[in-house]
Amino acid sequence: MAAIPVPAGQHRPQTSTLSDVDLVPLAKMGDESAIRTIVQRHNQRLFRTARAVIRNDWEAEDVVQAAYTKAFTNLAAFRGEAQLSTWLTRITLNEALGRVRARKNTTGLKEIDMQMTAPGGEVLQFPSSLSATDPETELSRSQARHLLENAVDELPDDFRAVFVLRDVEGMSTEEAASYLGIRPETAKTRLHRARKMMRQSIERKLSGAFSALFPFDGARCAYMADRVIAALDDDTR
Repeated sequence: MAAIPVPAGQHRPQTSTLSDVDLVPLAKMGDESAIRTIVQRHNQRLFRTARAVIRNDWEAEDVVQAAYTKAFTNLAAFRGEAQLSTWLTRITLNEALGRVRARKNTTGLKEIDMQMTAPGGEVLQFPSSLSATDPETELSRSQARHLLENAVDELPDDFRAVFVLRDVEGMSTEEAASYLGIRPETAKTRLHRARKMMRQSIERKLSGAFSALFPFDGARCAYMADRVIAALDDDTR
């Protein structure tokens, strides 16, 4: 796809600084830079949206790619009545939900469960704005992230979609309800139940680890005994 030529002497601002409103006309004309900017700008939201429905990283990426392809192929149909992010998210949701429906029509429930729990289907990326200061800190963050990701994956489909759009993507209840085609009251109810199930899941996973909190054994325990003996010896002198 060739970029649109810019006449000599005419300066065009970097596409990364342009709003979606300004990028859309350029993308409609096939401007590669504009298309790349749109993709990079909306990748995270669309991946999270697809991942909330599909529960598999590689297939979610495939969904996002297909959604972008459909969007840019039919960009002439975009009239700007809604935000570009809204339009792209709806296309992504439709693509993801369509794949789930097709899979359920052609695959037994047992096989679906196997697909959902296959390697590569456990991870939902929650990027952190904080940089790790050391390997131990990074390991702790990774473990916490995987705990949350697995808890999200265990949510029923309808609840998981609302939870990701509201609590991960930060949408309002009205926005999430609009994307999912449900009433705001329904979205609120599902979100409340999703949060409750998340808490219960995390508590269940952590309950067995409480007995290991604040360990004081091994060398630390022996050293304390040495300190006590030494202190008692000092008192008897």
